Amino acid sequence: MRHRKATEALTGEAEDTPPSPSSEDWAQIPWRKLEKSVYRLQKRIYRASARGNSEVVHSLQRLLLQSRAARTLAVRRVTQDNQGKRTAGVDGIRSVPPAHRLLMVDRLRDLRSIKPAPTRRVWIPKPDSEEHRPLGIPTMLDRAHPTLVKLTLEPEWEAKFEPHSYGFRPGRSVHDAIEAIFNGIRFQPKYVLDADIAACFTRIAHAPLLTKLQTIPSVRRTIKAWLQAGVLEDGVFAPTEAGTPQGGCISPLLANVALHGMEQAVQEGYARGHPTPTLIRYADDLVMFSPLREDIEQAKAVLQQWLAEMGLELKPSKTRVCHTLDPMEEHPAEFDFLGFTVRQFRVGASQSGRHNGKRLGFKTLIRPSTAAIKRHQPVLSHLVGTGQSLTQEALIGQLNPRIRGWATYYRHVVSKQLFHDCDHRLFPVLLRWATHRHPRKSASWRVHRYWRTVYGDHWCFATAQGIQLTKHDTVPIRRHVLVRGTASPYDGNLLYWARRLQQQHPLTRTKLGRLLANQQGTCRYCGLYFLDDALIEIDQRIPRSLGGDDRLSNLMALHRHCHDQRHAAWQVAGSPDNDPVS
Repeated sequence: MRHRKATEALTGEAEDTPPSPSSEDWAQIPWRKLEKSVYRLQKRIYRASARGNSEVVHSLQRLLLQSRAARTLAVRRVTQDNQGKRTAGVDGIRSVPPAHRLLMVDRLRDLRSIKPAPTRRVWIPKPDSEEHRPLGIPTMLDRAHPTLVKLTLEPEWEAKFEPHSYGFRPGRSVHDAIEAIFNGIRFQPKYVLDADIAACFTRIAHAPLLTKLQTIPSVRRTIKAWLQAGVLEDGVFAPTEAGTPQGGCISPLLANVALHGMEQAVQEGYARGHPTPTLIRYADDLVMFSPLREDIEQAKAVLQQWLAEMGLELKPSKTRVCHTLDPMEEHPAEFDFLGFTVRQFRVGASQSGRHNGKRLGFKTLIRPSTAAIKRHQPVLSHLVGTGQSLTQEALIGQLNPRIRGWATYYRHVVSKQLFHDCDHRLFPVLLRWATHRHPRKSASWRVHRYWRTVYGDHWCFATAQGIQLTKHDTVPIRRHVLVRGTASPYDGNLLYWARRLQQQHPLTRTKLGRLLANQQGTCRYCGLYFLDDALIEIDQRIPRSLGGDDRLSNLMALHRHCHDQRHAAWQVAGSPDNDPVS
């Protein structure tokens, strides 16, 4: 009975209702054709929004909302692509089979018939804090519906967003924000307003947000219903009178819309005749620079007044004014932003850079923050400590993703010595693991048992089969290239974005990076370019069951959904003989 009710809630039909009259099978859907169709409309929306033609924007958005291609892609994204696709909402549905996915596509045709259900609330801890963040988990249908609306709203707002906004936007990342900070202070020490908006996602006022959207009435009513759907926690319903549900796919976009205009308001409110303050924002974290302290104080007052209109305020405990070079009162000459520490140091003439022919007398260095280092090292020690019963190969499998991911995040700043220190501190932890496994063996025996020479590298924690632990300092330091101005994946310059992904992808120097270079940034199955938010997987041309191996010539990079579609076609055909990429 419970499963029957869940099916009815998901598809709007009873469990024994026959499938849609369409004979189209999910595995046979022409995804390439659908993606091209949707992208063409999104590109037209972007260009119309850039021209300021709201009538054309709204007309194209209505067309995209009713498009079967957009509805199908929205369902695919929440049922196949999303990492949290198996997390259930209040309806208890953890996965959607292909037949029900087609029913969801049909259900999205009439948006007015979908009544949003409350989100299931869970609490997740914040790093370096005893506080917890509320996370709202929508139902499957309430994930597909906002995803469809996001496909229509995002291109419009990408043409409007300010150039120094980097959080939760396609084609932009944390590293773009850090590079923008470096460019803003590299030639002149400045005063900094390091600020954080208190409980941004849970306090955004609904009325000004809906007014700022200025969208078509049907979308406005739908978004209002989502915002007021309420939450369900431990079986108790609570209404939502403010904020956007964290965990919803459209919530980051709505938060960016709510905070849009902040940069312009600050620049219009500064003291005339003084240098314009620079504001760099990543979601609800922001920093502002100016050579004069009075400009920073004035801009702070303007910012507080502007935020109050959206029902927001700055968090006093995380808001301070400091200087990049000289200490100020109780504040040191540095600030932390997104896990990085930014600071300037006085240097002599031999180490100082030049600007316009003059020596600067200081150097700007960005490094991983102390808090980030303190979080990372205990995580590795905990994995090793709890892995006493694991084999060496299994332990390496637990550690490598953590090491590679953390080092990749900090590879674009001054981190080489820190990477070496992390490897140095991990060695005695691994040695204790080996001692616990073989307490009666000598130290030299344990070292020769678990540390080997791999590719000329001595003291490498590796198995006899060559499976080795990734070292932090083997991740190369590479300067991040800042995204161009107001460039967007919807502007039609796919060659720029494909090359940028190929160059800036965190796994560029690995096997995936070489495949991206060989394939010129395109998926081998569908032939479309990989965009910035693409989920990429590696597949074998000839499977192992037929004699294939993991050599580069037998591998290819595919979209995650293309990977699924390829293997689904094999199961239908019974063999990969007619595979178009074999």
